[in-house]
Amino acid sequence: MKTGVIHVPLIVRGFAIVAVIVLTGAALTAPVLIASPIAAGAGGSLVVAQANIPPTGMGDKDIAMAAANMAADERMKRRYPQPIRVDALIGARLSDNDSRTIGYVRHVVRTPQNRIDLIVDTGGWFGFGARPVAVPIAVLGVFGREVASLDMPRSDYASAPTWQSAGDTVLADDDSVHIALARR
Repeated sequence: MKTGVIHVPLIVRGFAIVAVIVLTGAALTAPVLIASPIAAGAGGSLVVAQANIPPTGMGDKDIAMAAANMAADERMKRRYPQPIRVDALIGARLSDNDSRTIGYVRHVVRTPQNRIDLIVDTGGWFGFGARPVAVPIAVLGVFGREVASLDMPRSDYASAPTWQSAGDTVLADDDSVHIALARR
């Protein structure tokens, strides 16, 4: 698989505009336009940037990572993890690949093994009978105000054990954690 970058310089009304087109295999990412003023008689400097679209847990790249038995932590690193405040996650809807609600985030905890888990109320009927399940943050992604279950199928939530505190530390609302980016 070849990867290439095409730079197409244009001069429009005293500005140098470079269209950066990134080719990856047969896929074409969106072009990025960068503008820089040109001084009279001298070439201006150009700043080149590239737009990256992370794997999302729903595309061919993520299917290939799962097929290669890549660890969930390694897949998360390839999805551009971003810092997010804990209070932005509390109460967020957790959905599967079909945009069906799995549950809602109740707590964010740090385990004794220094792993971050989201405690999700799942199951039940209109909130009655729901039980808390610990979900590793490495198998989740965030898009907008929702959390997506990227590497844990819906059926795994039903068979997951009920969460018991067992030494887990509930993180404060103003703490920050890193979570992968996702998109539909």
